[in-house]
Amino acid sequence: MLKFGQTTKQVGDSAEQAAEHFLQQQGLTTLKKNFRCKLGEVDLIMRHGSCLVFVEVRYRKQNYFGSGSETVTASKQQKLIRTAQYFLQKHDKNNIHPCRFDVVSISGDLNQPDIDWLENAFGM
Repeated sequence: MLKFGQTTKQVGDSAEQAAEHFLQQQGLTTLKKNFRCKLGEVDLIMRHGSCLVFVEVRYRKQNYFGSGSETVTASKQQKLIRTAQYFLQKHDKNNIHPCRFDVVSISGDLNQPDIDWLENAFGM
């Protein structure tokens, strides 16, 4: 449940924390949270086996007008891809890993959220 007076950032942080916890339960390991650069931001960077996973988290209080994953537009995908490429150039120069982009869509009460995980939601 959103508490009165919570800012959008606080709600977003809570959704990202719920997504991270959920993905850790699925066997992923957190490498970096909220990676920012001049090109954009990636909410979570995780490892799933040998694969680097760039995760976009979307929260919708209600899904009346579509899920959070439906809000990841082609332009948002391109921004995420460019940001991931920047991350790889700066932090993963010598280690070539397979990569994928996942979207975690969260809706409802953040204390007991409905979570939809789309693995490999889009590609480069």
